[in-house]
Amino acid sequence: MNSDDFRHHAHEFVDWMADYLDQVERFPVKAQVQPNDVLTQLPTDPPIRPEPVSQVFEDFQSVILPGMTHWQHPNFHAYFPANSSRPSVLAEMLTATLAAQCMSWETSPAATELEIRMLQWLQQMIGLPGDFIGSIQDTASTATLVALITARERATTYRANDSGLNHGEELTAYCSVDAHSSVEKAVKIAGIGQRNLRRIPVDRSHGMIASALEDAIVKDIEASRHPICVIGTLGTTSVGGFDPIREMSQVTTRHNVWLHIDAAWAGSALILPEHRQLIDGIEHADSFVFNPHKWLFTNFDCSAFFVRDPEALIETFRITPEYLKTRQDSVVTNYRDWGIQLGRRFRALKLWFVIRTYGLEGLRTKIRSHIQMAQETAAAIDAAPDFELLVTPALSLLCFRYHPVGVDDATQLDALNEALLHRLNDSGSLYVTHTRVDDAYAIRFVVGQTDTE
Repeated sequence: MNSDDFRHHAHEFVDWMADYLDQVERFPVKAQVQPNDVLTQLPTDPPIRPEPVSQVFEDFQSVILPGMTHWQHPNFHAYFPANSSRPSVLAEMLTATLAAQCMSWETSPAATELEIRMLQWLQQMIGLPGDFIGSIQDTASTATLVALITARERATTYRANDSGLNHGEELTAYCSVDAHSSVEKAVKIAGIGQRNLRRIPVDRSHGMIASALEDAIVKDIEASRHPICVIGTLGTTSVGGFDPIREMSQVTTRHNVWLHIDAAWAGSALILPEHRQLIDGIEHADSFVFNPHKWLFTNFDCSAFFVRDPEALIETFRITPEYLKTRQDSVVTNYRDWGIQLGRRFRALKLWFVIRTYGLEGLRTKIRSHIQMAQETAAAIDAAPDFELLVTPALSLLCFRYHPVGVDDATQLDALNEALLHRLNDSGSLYVTHTRVDDAYAIRFVVGQTDTE
């Protein structure tokens, strides 16, 4: 492909992209294909000779597109949003064109220095104390793993990195029963072990019970185990529960345990001053993460991870072979030392585009509108005689079920709601998911897609 061909097809693609974003509502939200429908349309062998881009693009529209769930559809109310926006897409186009590998300052100085500034902007926007230092990770799952490994190394004075977890010391970690599954995966990867993850009960508002956390830590200490990390959540995936940071931090400070706060979804709401109370006590946490790619209109992947002790983080992950050394190392930030990946994408560019083109005022207006729409939906459900909310709505997340008058058998109610959910999703008109609230099947509804009105 020469430059003229590239220019022609790029213009064609941009026209298609603009039309797609304007007309995404013409597609069913959830892909309406069956298993293997796409696979059977794909040749089993790769092409021997070149094929024209026009044919590839035609196949994209006829084969691939029908098998896509449209996360940028205004009626996408499943999971949590994985948001995009037009300025973010434009930035991603530039990022792809530059195709830079931004592992070190020297490999792209602007990428490193823009990332430093963007994390400072986010820090101010959400009200984090000034002693937190940020970096961009790919996902909150990775950030939680990075925090847990750093906590492991601090607790073992970096012995685990040096000689492994073979000293007979049993390390333990803690999270609420409602914490995300990524915590369980992290303890497996970090060598802590699933059996050493303590699931702490929650109260009626689905926040971790700090006294139960204290009891679990004390019990482990008395059994000669070594508590290393507590993972708190702001906005749990199932129901939007908020763990009490201040009460938890009193426990972790008392026992010298790392406190990591996962605010993957709800953290974006902290740009609203009226929701800053959600991070009361954050000054005592050791690390914090939220995802601009969830609710701050920035293309996946972009996870903002902050620590109060960057030296512990860097000491945990830094490896400097001769071929990575540069003459500026002593005076610059090399983000390759701030996490698991060596190679890094230029993620800060899309944040820069989004924050500048929306402005803090525009971002706040969007998120406030999502919360208001969810609250209005919750009020309508609450007023309906044959529907009920199963938990107090949290920001833009609510859980409800169909409960016809006279039907009170739990098994029958679960079956009715599961059937309703599948009928809704199969209609193509919207996409919702489910969870269980106090063992009842619940329809889970989130407002957060960029263009939902």
